[in-house]
Amino acid sequence: MRLRSWTLRLSRQLSLSAVILAAILAPSGVAAQSSSPLDCDKGLQAHKVTVDRVSYRGRKAVRVRSLPSADAAYDTQKSGTGGGIVVLDRTSFHNGTIDVDVAGKPQANAPALARGFVGIAFRVPRDASTYDYVYIRPTNARADDQERRNHSTQYASFPNYEWLKLRTEFPGKYESYTDLIPGEWTHLKIEIHGVKMRLYVNGVSQPTLLVNDLKLGDRSGAVGLWIGVGTEAYFANLRLRPNLP
Repeated sequence: MRLRSWTLRLSRQLSLSAVILAAILAPSGVAAQSSSPLDCDKGLQAHKVTVDRVSYRGRKAVRVRSLPSADAAYDTQKSGTGGGIVVLDRTSFHNGTIDVDVAGKPQANAPALARGFVGIAFRVPRDASTYDYVYIRPTNARADDQERRNHSTQYASFPNYEWLKLRTEFPGKYESYTDLIPGEWTHLKIEIHGVKMRLYVNGVSQPTLLVNDLKLGDRSGAVGLWIGVGTEAYFANLRLRPNLP
């Protein structure tokens, strides 16, 4: 009986220790998330793109593709990037971290300007009328042209501060180089606080791209899966870690 009682007490102590250790190791001010926002079909609201579920390079993924009709009508002289977004309308995000694996490549018969644009929009209203976003251009990273390589990552703001306006008025400020391979999985970590954004690519310790003046200011909204003209993109393992007040 004494041995059994001692065993029960030891088991309870070990369980309590595990709970305490988990609390210590959990990031401070981070809300736990039991599932990915990509898990629920009802929360995926497509705007000017198609969306479906597939298996891609060994992972369950959400595939997002630009519409052929929209690509055909795309005017390469305008300042936008075409494409569209899938709003995750069950998400609510203000400050914190967004982690996601993405893969992007140009579709067959895509416009010449297509680069496999793929990224994340944040603080998106339900109608997707305005949003900030950050994305990568996978085919630029290993181009045989340094200037094009320098355009591997990009921050922009829809609809008033698209890439061409930012590049023209603030050369080099809102884009940067990072190594990428079209069609391969790339991990993005996006840190957002107030009007600041930091993008980390493939687990680097220092930001690949820094923005200190998000054009839509400090606000809240949903998270969106963003793609550009002529793109076939895949998204997996999306996790939101909001900073609690």
